[in-house]
Amino acid sequence: MYRIYNHYVDKTRFILFIVELLVLLASVYLGASVRFFDPIMPTSNQFIALLPEAGVFAIVMASSMLALGMYQLEFKEDIRHIFLRLMPPFVLGLGLMMLIFYLVPSLYFGRGILVIVTMIAWTTILLTRVFFYNSSRLSLLESRILILGTGKLAEECYSLSKKHFGSHNLNIIGFVSTPDEENQVASPHTSSSQASSLQTIPLQGSLFAMANQYKVNEIVVAVQNRRNGSCPIEQLLECKLNGVNVIDAASFFEREMSQIRVDSLQPSWLVFGGGFDQGAMRTNIKRVFDILASIILLIATLPIMLMTALCIFLEDRSPIFYSQERVGLDGQVFRVLKFRSMRNDAEKFGTPQWATEADPRVTKIGNIIRKLRIDELPQIINVLKGEMSFVGPRPERPYFVEQLCEQVPYYNLRHSVKPGITGWAQVLYQYGASVEDSMQKLQYDLYYVKNNSLFLDLIILIDTVQVVLSGKGSR
Repeated sequence: MYRIYNHYVDKTRFILFIVELLVLLASVYLGASVRFFDPIMPTSNQFIALLPEAGVFAIVMASSMLALGMYQLEFKEDIRHIFLRLMPPFVLGLGLMMLIFYLVPSLYFGRGILVIVTMIAWTTILLTRVFFYNSSRLSLLESRILILGTGKLAEECYSLSKKHFGSHNLNIIGFVSTPDEENQVASPHTSSSQASSLQTIPLQGSLFAMANQYKVNEIVVAVQNRRNGSCPIEQLLECKLNGVNVIDAASFFEREMSQIRVDSLQPSWLVFGGGFDQGAMRTNIKRVFDILASIILLIATLPIMLMTALCIFLEDRSPIFYSQERVGLDGQVFRVLKFRSMRNDAEKFGTPQWATEADPRVTKIGNIIRKLRIDELPQIINVLKGEMSFVGPRPERPYFVEQLCEQVPYYNLRHSVKPGITGWAQVLYQYGASVEDSMQKLQYDLYYVKNNSLFLDLIILIDTVQVVLSGKGSR
């Protein structure tokens, strides 16, 4: 994993993105050379002259692939599957290029070149992915891990490695038992072949020597009770000083799942760990970004919002908008603005209710605008007023916040940043409709609060495009 502005990025995905960006850039120069029968290697003047067009093409195509989930890697794909998966992002990218040519004519480099460049880019991206998918099976991308501990936390770390969705392999070599901890790693779902390959090793002698013996490059500390000498701090320090990475379970979950697990969290980790930076510069940059993005989105979506307002009125009359109290920054209550997607009598009994799947209170138009997230667009006004941000934890109703603060540990931490129209939990988890769902979403919200940056905001916005197009998580 690479860590960029506190956000963990999968190493293989990051390398693949950079390589494909360069491949797309080179495709423009190669396409121009083929079109005009020039030498493949351009002169310095030709290179500079074509750089703006090549740069825009590469960024637009790479962003389209990113937005449509092409970097959610599936390493069992064959060449036919990869070929078909490339079709939607290339169609989207070409559409965006046509729009850019219309808005900025100076970037237009001709339909003939565009066709050739697209064919070259498609072929080279296809070959690049075949190569990466084959190389992903090599041991170079494997992380050999030794888990210190044999309790419930250690078993959860092992379970995560078995269903890990990243592109690098987490190879758990075994568990190191510590005093006064019950052994829970022999779970019922572990097959005999897995059990034979995993070892529970008593902590005797040097932990560093043990790491060398099993060629381990990382130790995950999953000991829940670290008092009374249960956690060998000096031996862990020796491992770290000799090049073996040492990480605790909370950081392991944060890195691999992009969430902060509440059930394995120690309060001291929140206090003394990194992150949770809310400096004035970060706040001001985010505010400028919110204003600019809101103005652009307001102009771009105004025809859609006018059409939505008309459809709502024709189906269910007024009111067009729905205003509701939500809890924002520092627990302050404000009124969020949305297009009305439910009947006027949705809460006729006066008690707030969780939204459910296929909720009968949702109107026909409401069902459509919820799937496409159009109902959220009026919240641009909340962003311009400074009550919300473009990206942040979704604001919840005071009625539910009061219950969740009592039942969910650390729930109030999500109110240390402004709520957002979209957020990390929204792109990675389904629509929350219970206390259990709120617990799961909180773990993603805490990750955002801890690691928020403009870089993470951009990633969330790109992922939001994919969520909107797929309809994932709407309710």
